Amino acid sequence: MKTLVSAAALLAASLFAIPASAANLVLYTSQPNEDAQATVDGFMAANTDIKVDWVRDGTPKIMAKLQAEIQAGNPVADVLLIADVVTLERLKEEGKLLAYKSPEAAQYDAALYDADGYYYSTKLITTGIMYNTSAAMKPTSWKDLAKPEAKGLVTMPSPLASGAALIHAQTLAAVPGLGWDFYKSLADNAAVASGGNGVVLKSVASGEKAYGMVVDYLPIREKAKGAPVEFVFPSEGVSAVTEPVGILASTKNADAAKKFVDYILSEKGQEGFLKLGYIPARNGMKLPDGFPPRDTIKVLPVKAAEALKNTDKDLKTFTDLFGSK
Repeated sequence: MKTLVSAAALLAASLFAIPASAANLVLYTSQPNEDAQATVDGFMAANTDIKVDWVRDGTPKIMAKLQAEIQAGNPVADVLLIADVVTLERLKEEGKLLAYKSPEAAQYDAALYDADGYYYSTKLITTGIMYNTSAAMKPTSWKDLAKPEAKGLVTMPSPLASGAALIHAQTLAAVPGLGWDFYKSLADNAAVASGGNGVVLKSVASGEKAYGMVVDYLPIREKAKGAPVEFVFPSEGVSAVTEPVGILASTKNADAAKKFVDYILSEKGQEGFLKLGYIPARNGMKLPDGFPPRDTIKVLPVKAAEALKNTDKDLKTFTDLFGSK
C-alpha cells in the first residue's frame, strides 16, 4: 500500500502528487506505515524546526517511483530509508547519493556503513520461517518447507515487491545444499510468492497458510500481541538486510537531511527502533524482547556487488518459478 503522511497529505488523493515545497524534508521509506510514522515523529520531536513528509512502499516500487522522478528531472525525495545496501550501492555508483560523514558512525562497526559516507545501516532485519501454532510440522530447517507435510502450505514475499525478499533469495541461492534448486523444490511443492512481508504475516497468522518466509520482527511482534504464530531462525542461517539511510544528491535540504541521518544513527534514534521491535545496528544496544542472544543468530553472507550485478538474472529465475505477482 502506498502511503504519504503529513498534516497536508491527509487531504491528498494521490501518492504521486507531493509538492516538493510541502515540507522541509521528504523521506522515501520501505518501513511499515506505523514504524515510518514513529520514526518521523521521533525525529520531529528532536528537531522541532523541521517538518517531514514521507512516502512508504516496498523498496522495488519506491525505487521505480524515484527513478521515474529522476528521469523527469524532478526527484522529490531528500532522504531514503529502504531495505538493503545493494539498492543504495547502485545509487552511489550512479552518482545519485550525497556523501556525508556522520559523527555518529564512530559507534558502528565499519562493515555497517559506506566508507565514503554515502549510506549507513540502521538495523538488522533477518528473514526466517514463521509458522502457525496449529501446523502439524514445526520447522527447524529451510529444507523443511519442501517436505510433503508442507505441500501447498508455504507462502513467501515476492522479490518484485520486497527488497528484503530479493536479498533473501540471492543469499539462499549462494548457500551450498540450498541454491536455486531449493527454490525449485519449493515451487514443485506448490509454495506461492506474492506481495510483501505483511501479506505473508496475515496469511500465516490467519491460518490460510501454515508456513511462511518472513522478516523477523513481524511475527515476533504479533506473537507478543497474542497471534498464534512462532518464528524460527533456521539451522542453516538467515539472510539479513540492514535498512540503510542515505541522502539524495539532488536534495535542496541538505542540512535537514544530515540532521535526519544523525538522528537515525544516534542512541535516541536507535532506541526508537528498539521499541518498535528491531535489532539496532548501533553498538552497545539491547535486543528487543522475543529475540535470542545476538551471537546465536547465524547471519548468512551476501556480496553486495555480486548481488547487484545478478539482480535482473535472479529476478527472472525467481519469476520463472513463481510467477510475477
